[in-house]
Amino acid sequence: MSVSILQETIASHETPGEKFYPPFVVSPELEAEADDRISHYVGNVRSATLPLLHIVQHRFGFISPAAIDWVAAKLNIEPIKVVEVVTFYPGFRQSAPGKFHIRVCRTLSCAMGGSHELMERLCELTGIDRSASDPHHHPISVSPCGKFSVEFAECLASCGTAPVCMVNDHFHDGVAAEKAEGLLAKYADQA
Repeated sequence: MSVSILQETIASHETPGEKFYPPFVVSPELEAEADDRISHYVGNVRSATLPLLHIVQHRFGFISPAAIDWVAAKLNIEPIKVVEVVTFYPGFRQSAPGKFHIRVCRTLSCAMGGSHELMERLCELTGIDRSASDPHHHPISVSPCGKFSVEFAECLASCGTAPVCMVNDHFHDGVAAEKAEGLLAKYADQA
């Protein structure tokens, strides 16, 4: 069976991080929240694409092909229109990250401050192999245990305290490569 360009583009590859996220299931609560968001866009429901994708990613960790189909059906648009949004914004993930997702800033100040060395050290400590990562379609690399994942991010807005990173929604500044082990230790024991 041949795979279409659309299927190839939205195909979420499996990661060890999936065990930390529930499978995509449309619940009455999800439907109600989606309907509420859509109600704010009377006359142009397509504009609700971003809010619906944010809801999905917040609940399920990433945007799966099933989620793309659901959002498209809710908005009565073609799935490719949803794919365009998912693939345009780097904040949307197409595969499951680790339980603790680390975004390392790679813009100039952080790069000069050692962000690439930080990334190398984080990968070394967690067993992450970034050799197969694709910065456009699959920028996230996940540890074999699924607990940690990494990706480079563009400016995290703290150039004066470089290098910086975020672990999920928690900001960390001045994280030189030598501090990577301590950073990971803060999260390693959390269930």
